[in-house]
Amino acid sequence: MTLAEEFRSRNFSIYGQWSGVVDIVLCFAIGISAIFKLSIWILFGVLCIVSGFLIIFIEIPLLLRICPTSEKFDTFIRRFTTNYMRALIYALMSLIQWLSLIKDTSVLIVPAIALIITAAFYLAAGVKGQGFVGSKTLGGAGVAQMIL
Repeated sequence: MTLAEEFRSRNFSIYGQWSGVVDIVLCFAIGISAIFKLSIWILFGVLCIVSGFLIIFIEIPLLLRICPTSEKFDTFIRRFTTNYMRALIYALMSLIQWLSLIKDTSVLIVPAIALIITAAFYLAAGVKGQGFVGSKTLGGAGVAQMIL
C-alpha cells in the first residue's frame, strides 16, 4: 500500500499516525523554543520535548527494535496499541500543553492544538470501529507485529 493509498483508505488511525509524526516535529521545535523563555514555560517546554520522544516510540514501532530501551519502557509503550489508548495519551499530552496557557498565552498553544487533533483522529477511529492500522511507511507492516 502506497502512501497515497493509505490516505485514501479513510482509516482515521492512519490519519492519527501521520498527524502524530507532525506532532513529533512540532513538539521538538516548539519545546526547544520555549526553553529559552525565562518563566514557567521552561518546564512546559521540557515536557513538550519529552512528549515528542514518547510520540516517536509510539508512532514508529521500528524504533523499539533498534533503540536500546528498558523493559519497563517497552511495556509502557506497548500499552498504546489501540486507538482508544492512543487517543488517551495524546489527550493527556495535549492537556499538559493547555495547562501551560493558564498563566499567559505562548507558542505552546500550537502543540496543544496539534496533539488534540491527533487524539480526535484516534478517537474517531475507535468510535467508528476501525482497527488500528500502522502505516507501512513508518514500519507498521510486519515490523509492528514482531514487536507486539
